[in-house]
Amino acid sequence: MTGVFYSVAGMFLLLLLAFASYVIIKGFLGATPEMFTFSRTGVMNQLFNTIYLVFLSLVFSVPLGIGAGIYLAEYAKKGKLSAAIKISIETLSSLPSIVIGLFGYLVFILMTGFKWNLLAGALAVSILCLPLITTTTCDAMHALPDSYRAGGIGLGATKWQTIYHVLLPACLPQIFTGIILAAGRGFGEAAALLYTAGMSTDLNWSNWNLSSPTCPLNPMRPGETLSLYIWSSFTESTAANAQDIANLSAAILMILVFVFNMLVRKLSRDLDKKNLGGK
Repeated sequence: MTGVFYSVAGMFLLLLLAFASYVIIKGFLGATPEMFTFSRTGVMNQLFNTIYLVFLSLVFSVPLGIGAGIYLAEYAKKGKLSAAIKISIETLSSLPSIVIGLFGYLVFILMTGFKWNLLAGALAVSILCLPLITTTTCDAMHALPDSYRAGGIGLGATKWQTIYHVLLPACLPQIFTGIILAAGRGFGEAAALLYTAGMSTDLNWSNWNLSSPTCPLNPMRPGETLSLYIWSSFTESTAANAQDIANLSAAILMILVFVFNMLVRKLSRDLDKKNLGGK
């Protein structure tokens, strides 16, 4: 059975390597130098929009998700309220992203009176990320031995001090795994952003006035991400090199997710090593 399990894992690894190699090689084979610019013919503006939107979504979803996970694991008593919260989290995690996009359009666009903007897209993506981070945090804290809690209380710490200084540091590797999964969904999301973030990008990299619609850091401007750019290039674009642009965008998006995963996992290992007394 060990050999069978190794064979299955090896097949998944080979499939992943074949798929990633195909997308990356095909993307860069048809690329031209103009595609790596911050102009209308390049993809770098969309790359920045993708990173910025995921950052904004994590700003909202990480504190709320970790806080909800701590509440469910340490404070919530078994009863109707905690059961309703868990059912809501499970339901939210299974909702199609297009439904979240329509909800974001109704609440963050129509009800507020704003036009399509990155902040609305980030809020919609954060709704998709919340169940992942909450569930991961809750499961990680449940998996800790009771001796962690007893040790903190025995040293005279309050319950919150024990959670903050003992339990959370011990759960960081698992929490980072949830953040990686949430960010990965944000990087590849398209349906929810179609109704919230918009399909246009007009950036002026010499303009840093946050109230300006062309400022790169203005969260209230519309911003087309790489996933939306791939979809529009394949379905709506009339440019002669539209397919090459879409292929390059897909390759860059895959590399971006891989680099983000490696960086977060390295940070997680370093923090875990530090918590165990290493340098």
